[in-house]
Amino acid sequence: MVGPTLHLRSECKPLEHRSALPLRHTHVQFAHCYKGQPNWDTVLSRFPAGGGTLLDLEFLTDDSGRRVAAFGYHAGYAGAALALMGWAWTLDHPDGMPMPGVSSYANQDLLVRDVKASMARGLEKSSKPPRVIVIGALGRCGKGAVDLCRTSGIPDSSILRWDMAETAKGGPFPEVVESDIFVNCIYLNHAIPPFITHETLAGSNRKLSVLCDVSADTGNVNSPIPIYDAATTFDKPTLSVPVKAGPPLSVIAIDHLPSLLPREASEAFSSALLPSLLQLGQRTDARVWQQAEHLFNEKVATLPNEHGEEKAHTNGHAIPAGSS
Repeated sequence: MVGPTLHLRSECKPLEHRSALPLRHTHVQFAHCYKGQPNWDTVLSRFPAGGGTLLDLEFLTDDSGRRVAAFGYHAGYAGAALALMGWAWTLDHPDGMPMPGVSSYANQDLLVRDVKASMARGLEKSSKPPRVIVIGALGRCGKGAVDLCRTSGIPDSSILRWDMAETAKGGPFPEVVESDIFVNCIYLNHAIPPFITHETLAGSNRKLSVLCDVSADTGNVNSPIPIYDAATTFDKPTLSVPVKAGPPLSVIAIDHLPSLLPREASEAFSSALLPSLLQLGQRTDARVWQQAEHLFNEKVATLPNEHGEEKAHTNGHAIPAGSS
């Protein structure tokens, strides 16, 4: 039985980073503070400050190192949907008028219906379907993006499926700006050469009009898409990137894309997470939860010195600063 000191949180968004209130208990949630995100140290330091523990859902992995549960598939699916809608919108509004806001769909079929309607309007202005490049195509997120494109009528010949083999030589890549739509689905965990730059956008061969950064690593200095620096939202799904010539360029960088399909995304995530949740009451003996706590201790040990002695306490037990 889970004791009263365990606070279970399963959510897409982190706790409010502007608060420095120390956190007690054990929290199971997405905290978005393990990859150097803005204010990561403020978020993370709250747990050791109160003797609490973070078991981050993003980093629960099975024996093979694959994530136990992830929203990636539906993030990619939703991101590609908005990208196709954005492509059609740009053709209808060459003056650069921003795409209007969007809201969650009751089910996936309704989203596909709207995407197909947008595609039909776009094809009235274009002689052929858009060429879409998906980088990270072999992961959950990329598979979702590719599935949406195919379901919406994009022929396979117009979908470039790229993954580590194609990007191994290092960017930037002309294939990105020569495509109409770029959907970034990589999982960023270290610095890599950029896929696209302001210099490549200035080329005369640019066709790119919509970039959906499903990874949405806004503010991450290692981001391979250094052409924008702000997240977008459902209310304002796109932001404009200044370009000197060619079609207007919009970026979609929504960090809660699965919320566009709340039913399907929640059902898939819950089903995948349930076996691990059933072990939570005996988490000291369950590998997946032991590994999550070990990772928390490692990350706490990396907190900047200004957090002082906070970093030396985890879950009420002292650990040496700098220890994992």
